[in-house]
Amino acid sequence: MPRSPSCDLRTGLYRCAPLLLTLWLPAPGMTQVTSADYTRADRFLSWNAGQLVTGDQVVPNWLDGDRFWYRNRVLEGHEFVLVDPTVPSRRPAFDHHRIAAALSMAADTSYVGTKLPFDDFEFVDGGIRFHTADSVRWSCTTTDYFCTGPDSIPAPPRTEITSPDGRWVAFSRDENLWVRSTETGEEIQLSTDGEEDFGYAVPQEGCCSVVTLARRGDEAPPVLAWSPDSRMIGTHRLDERAVEQLHLLETATGRPVLHSYRVALPGDSVIPTYEVHLFDVEGRSHVRADVDPIDAVNTSCCGLAIDTLWKDARWGEGADELFFTRGVRSYDTLQLHAANTSTGETRMILEETSKTYVEANAGRGGVPNWRVINDNSEVVWWSERDGWGHLYLFDAASGELRNRITEGPWMVADLLVVDEASRWVYFTAVGREEDRNPYYQHLYRARLDGSAVELLSPEEADHQIRMSPSGRYFVDQYGTYESAPVTVLRDRSGRVLATLEEADFSTLLATGWRFPVPFTALARDGVTPVHGLLFFPSDFDEDASYPVVDYIYPGPQVGPIRSRQGSVSQGGNAAALAELGFIVFQIDALGTPLRDKAFHDAYYGNMRDNGIPDHIAALRQLATRYPQMDLDRVGIFGHSGGGFSSTDAILSYPDFFKVAVSTAGNHDNRSYDFTWGEKYHGLLTRNPDGTDSFDSQANQNIAHRLEGKVLFMYGTLDDNVHPNANLLVIDELIRANKDFDLVVLPNRNHGFSNEPYVIRRTWDYFVRHLKGVEPPEGFEIVRPTN
Repeated sequence: MPRSPSCDLRTGLYRCAPLLLTLWLPAPGMTQVTSADYTRADRFLSWNAGQLVTGDQVVPNWLDGDRFWYRNRVLEGHEFVLVDPTVPSRRPAFDHHRIAAALSMAADTSYVGTKLPFDDFEFVDGGIRFHTADSVRWSCTTTDYFCTGPDSIPAPPRTEITSPDGRWVAFSRDENLWVRSTETGEEIQLSTDGEEDFGYAVPQEGCCSVVTLARRGDEAPPVLAWSPDSRMIGTHRLDERAVEQLHLLETATGRPVLHSYRVALPGDSVIPTYEVHLFDVEGRSHVRADVDPIDAVNTSCCGLAIDTLWKDARWGEGADELFFTRGVRSYDTLQLHAANTSTGETRMILEETSKTYVEANAGRGGVPNWRVINDNSEVVWWSERDGWGHLYLFDAASGELRNRITEGPWMVADLLVVDEASRWVYFTAVGREEDRNPYYQHLYRARLDGSAVELLSPEEADHQIRMSPSGRYFVDQYGTYESAPVTVLRDRSGRVLATLEEADFSTLLATGWRFPVPFTALARDGVTPVHGLLFFPSDFDEDASYPVVDYIYPGPQVGPIRSRQGSVSQGGNAAALAELGFIVFQIDALGTPLRDKAFHDAYYGNMRDNGIPDHIAALRQLATRYPQMDLDRVGIFGHSGGGFSSTDAILSYPDFFKVAVSTAGNHDNRSYDFTWGEKYHGLLTRNPDGTDSFDSQANQNIAHRLEGKVLFMYGTLDDNVHPNANLLVIDELIRANKDFDLVVLPNRNHGFSNEPYVIRRTWDYFVRHLKGVEPPEGFEIVRPTN
């Protein structure tokens, strides 16, 4: 572990390390970084390092009776494990070696039990059924282990949502809502007046990577919610008719292919809106909820749905009322409504307001934290009205507040389930336990009357909780940044019923891989604690000097540190980059979520901030603890919002950041979906002189400040961050006669940051311009196929 000399932060934020303004020049005698160095870094990329770790990924796939299976990583590959919480029991889901032998014989090829050619499967009478990578389906018995197939029946489409009783599937076709009987195959058209860009249950084009999905023959799931009794469907009718289009060109032999899709941008006069509709499946009738069209905004990031879940609507008891939230374009108001399914009559239950923006959960995306309970008479509601995210109990008839459920200087993260009979609400929260990392999540329950809060996961660690469908069991994977996670099964009292996995990093650690080192520093104000991670090379020399690379994602919906547990998948493949002779830095700066409201709102209305002053402040403090950090050689990189902020950093702070790699950056949020910039920067306002309120955040407006080295990369089919955002900056750099580097990735969408070529070019750029030596020519990173 690197030595950490003392630094009394009470003496002042900037006394721990002097401000270093000199430009760095390569030290004489530096040797070339070799292919062997790159090979060593390559083995620490997440997909390679992960092959040397076991038991670190338990994601339950739920079955009836709260049983579940999960795909477990083992050294030779993977295995499938079946768990029955009611026993409790844990066992192999089937005999992997016998399945491999039977499938090898049926397919006339060779498989082994730890590398079966599927990641997902379903139990059927007497066996299992699965699709292989080539999309063909096989069936195998688990009694005599005999496989049949392949057949041409495709996997169930994401574009259909099954009713709770399994009798129907609902889907959108030609802008109308349909259902199909799973028993007879009969299809029934429930709406008839859908039209182009004004359809039922259709997803937004602007939020759902519509071009990317279309090119691979896919589409987003419909936006709808089945009632618990399978009698009713709540859905929306989305109006994008007057929303303007964006366009992309697909590279092709001869003429390129034009792709067009509708996206509203900040300041546009028209944005998507939707009506709420209620369909009676058996009665073949429907009504529209009596409420004006609703602005199609994000009550939680991002879009109107999470996979097949319509985030902003849910049923209570029965099918008499659909409850839904109504957001507004300014994001400062969120209302809860209830619509009568027979008449469409709609009433407002409560309203939440904010001086900035209203969140419906802890600000990092996910399911909004509200539930209708007790025969539709009460609402559990999440609010930041006192500066912290907490739960409140409201009367669903009058909208009056009955009582607080939780309170204090901590935050409820995810509302999991309400046990109405015992009057407990179960949730995860951060920051409640003293002297623990404020980002570590724990499982709790609280009395609905606010009289008690109980900690159910006492281990001092971060707890990632997955709840069973009934809400009676919790799969709890817990660990710290510096330890391998453990996964247990808990009941509602928090009692551990079984240990499912104890992750093992020993084989990986034997190669020299290191867990990151967590740190706490002070933000720009010299008062607010901020937390982050440092990654050191395996051959770290305490007497050497190392350039520093900052991996940035500014939020505001998430920060750069996605896992609080021992993981091979920290952002930017930081461990691999460190292995090339860098110290890699990550921090959750002001403006990121999971702290108090003021922390999250820190740069509302000023997206140019990006938390970068906190990065600089923390790095200066850390350099006094770790004198091996050379603050004359600081680089920065990031993707998407990280591409925006890394470019901002080198343009706004050229004396501190010398090198930047910016991929898919949303450099001007006027080129990005309106739901982003208008939420975090405010509504666009135009000034008499022709400027507007978004000019201050646009990177092209400060491109002339470039002094260091910057590499841009973007995909020509990026239907999330349009290439226009990059081209605006590039045009201004040319106008200012600035040198820069550029990689254009033909036909790539937004998700190219882990492409091997992109990783290698990022490594090359930092090696060449921060270390001052030449990288090995043409080193090829090859991603494993299994």
